[in-house]
Amino acid sequence: MSQRDAATLYHLQQPQKLDKALAEDRAEFEDCTPCRLMGKHAPISHSHDFETNVRPGASAFIGLGVYSYASGSYQLRQQRAALLQSKSMFGMRSRQAGITGISAILIGLGIYRLVN
Repeated sequence: MSQRDAATLYHLQQPQKLDKALAEDRAEFEDCTPCRLMGKHAPISHSHDFETNVRPGASAFIGLGVYSYASGSYQLRQQRAALLQSKSMFGMRSRQAGITGISAILIGLGIYRLVN
């Protein structure tokens, strides 16, 4: 074993510095605004370029939030009489709060994805 091989082996056995690993990770997944908005296919690892990790865009989350609010409210209005007659523990307000909460979370995720 030569001196050069021993130095290389020693270098390979050392753990990578955390700051360097985080900087490489940030550089690998740095998104432009269109990628944040519409989504991006980013490589999972450096060794396998054919494998991709789909990163959904902000428009997907915001669209799901708007759709869940609109369709949930519509269905609640359609079934209002049946729900009031059922005498269930959950009334109209709690059901509407659930729909609004889920929609707000999805829209918030979309805004977070767009900003960060």
